[in-house]
Order: sequence, then C-alpha cells, then structure tokens
Amino acid sequence: MNIALFGYGKMGKMLEKLAVDRSHKIVAKIDEDTAAIDFSNVDVAIDFSTPDAAFQNITSCFEKNIPVISGTTGWLAKYDEALALCAQKKGAFIYASNFSLGVNIFFELNIQLAKMMAHIEQYHVTMEETHHTQKLDAPSGTAITLAEDIIENSGYANWTMKEPQTNEIAITAKREGNVPGTHGINYKSAVDTIEIKHTAHNREGFALGALIAAEWILGKTGVFSMKDVLNLK
Repeated sequence: MNIALFGYGKMGKMLEKLAVDRSHKIVAKIDEDTAAIDFSNVDVAIDFSTPDAAFQNITSCFEKNIPVISGTTGWLAKYDEALALCAQKKGAFIYASNFSLGVNIFFELNIQLAKMMAHIEQYHVTMEETHHTQKLDAPSGTAITLAEDIIENSGYANWTMKEPQTNEIAITAKREGNVPGTHGINYKSAVDTIEIKHTAHNREGFALGALIAAEWILGKTGVFSMKDVLNLK
C-alpha cells in the first residue's frame, strides 16, 4: 500500500516507522503545500496535520479519488462540507478524534455507562484529560467525543470548561510534560465515585489504529468510523 502522509511531526514519523514495518511504502510526506503532490501512485492518505491545513488536505484527496484517514482535530467547523464533497466525488473517508484501538473500546464503554447512569440522579459526571504541552487544542478531540456521547445518551445538555450548570459536564484539561494522553470520566455522588479511565503509554497506539483504518478502507466508498473498522456496531 502506497501512503501519503499529511503532517510529518511526531505522529507522522511514527506512522512512517509502523507503515514500513507492515510492508507499506510512504510515497509522500507533506507538511504544508498540497498543490505540488503527485497523487498518481498514492493508494491512501493519512492526515495528522494542523487544524488550518486539514480541510484543504482532505478535500484535495477527494478531488483525486484518494481515500483519506484523518486524525487532525480542531477543523470540524468544515466537517459537513468535507462530507458533502466526499459524497459528490464518491470518495472514502474516516475521521476519528482518536484512532487508538483501546480508546475506541473506551468510547463504547463510555456510551454504555452513560446509558446505565442516565436515570440515577444521585451522580454527577465530570471529565479530566491530560496531554503533552505541545498539544494545540483544549479540551482534546477525544474528550469532546466522550462528552458528546454522554450527552447523546443522558440528560446532560452541554459540556463546559467553566463552572458547570446542573445539566453540564465539566471538563478539566491539563497540559504537562510529555503525556501522550489520559482521559478519565467520573460519576460522583455523596457516598462514592464510579470512574473509567484510559491512559496511553505512548503514541504508537494512535498510529497503529490509523494504519489499520487505512488498510481497511481500501476499495470502499463512503464515510466510516472506527466502529466500522473494529466491527463494534
């Protein structure tokens, strides 16, 4: 499989290493300019760029009928526009706020716990996420996904990083050291606390999940998620 990498920072370098280990070939490494890319020998593109560059990277691939795996967060104001172009061009696309296999299982645990706790009024949910100091967005895209899944499956109406109202989920975002990513969800009452937590030990899990998604999407048309890739539906 020939892969084009958009973004060649820490994640891009990790993707390159794992791709070679899995007998794939990196045929393009792009940090900024998408206009000069030769797409003729690209089978799939993986985008871990920046919020400002992601939309152009993704749509440039759709124009060339290249499937796209995107893990860039912070650009989702244009997500629906990207999906419309994907449909128009009969493309293939997977976006995930986090491609880690463990995190995607954690997403499903979060949904099931939210459903179980939805009608137990004694508990109030809070979230905390911790990442390295170079992370550009706060809260993380993973934290937002977790919060939105709780909202969809409970009586909560919103999330906030400020003092929460009764129907809001308070998210605390910490930036310290070189932490790859830790996400905790706490349901607290006057008598006890129920907690689920995911801790990444390194970035390799994020890159591996993106590569597995890239392998899976070849030959397919449409918009998919990691639930499809991992058969979690």
